[in-house]
Amino acid sequence: MTERVTLITGASAGIGTELARVFAANGHRLALTARRADRLEALARELAAKGGKKPIVIACDLEDPAAGETIAAALAAEGVELDHLVNNAGFGVFGDAIERDRDEQIGIVDVNVRALTDLSLRFADQLIRNKGGLLNVGSVAGFLPGPGMAVYYASKAYVISFTEALRAELAPRGVRVTVLCPGPVPTEFQARAGVGSQHDTALLNVSAADVAQEAYRGLMANKRAVLPGLGIKIVPLALRFFPRGFILAATSRFQRRRQ
Repeated sequence: MTERVTLITGASAGIGTELARVFAANGHRLALTARRADRLEALARELAAKGGKKPIVIACDLEDPAAGETIAAALAAEGVELDHLVNNAGFGVFGDAIERDRDEQIGIVDVNVRALTDLSLRFADQLIRNKGGLLNVGSVAGFLPGPGMAVYYASKAYVISFTEALRAELAPRGVRVTVLCPGPVPTEFQARAGVGSQHDTALLNVSAADVAQEAYRGLMANKRAVLPGLGIKIVPLALRFFPRGFILAATSRFQRRRQ
């Protein structure tokens, strides 16, 4: 029987690292991918030292259009198939879209949208065959327009919509599909985005470890969406009571204060 593994993208830091720890602790053999091979190798050694089988490490950049082929070839060379796929990799940049570097912003689309879509579709047959699960990491930002981080917010709106649609398509085939929508999480995301976290609302903050635990439980319970923390759970409901124009203006003011 072909060995089954869980592939986690963006596993070298933050929520991705914590997801790897949670899945490993629950008996999953892992395949880890991210840009930084040294961090992936350190994480793989850490997880193996706890008694599990050493994860497969696949160092690649999801901005590369060939990344999906690279990952698929590495898994095939190991003789494994996926039973779970976790599309965690993603990034954003702060600032007005028309003023930021265009290539950098297209890179957000490459990672947050194109690569996530590619991997979800590329490995769907394996997830169906193995009656597994798909976890896509969105954001509470996906429920909002995001002046000041326009491309990032829009990319996460795509993740939510795409994942919910895949859930409807894959459910009859025995695949669990969940979208994770965290709010502000203290990770390296803020530094890469160029935004300070001092103005994030403390009510919405949840640790990366807690986010990962909730995400795993939600996927295994086949929840449509996981919104970690009480504050985040309120956001989609609260948005129904305000006009879109008001939400746009409020989000814009909040983003300006984060500079």
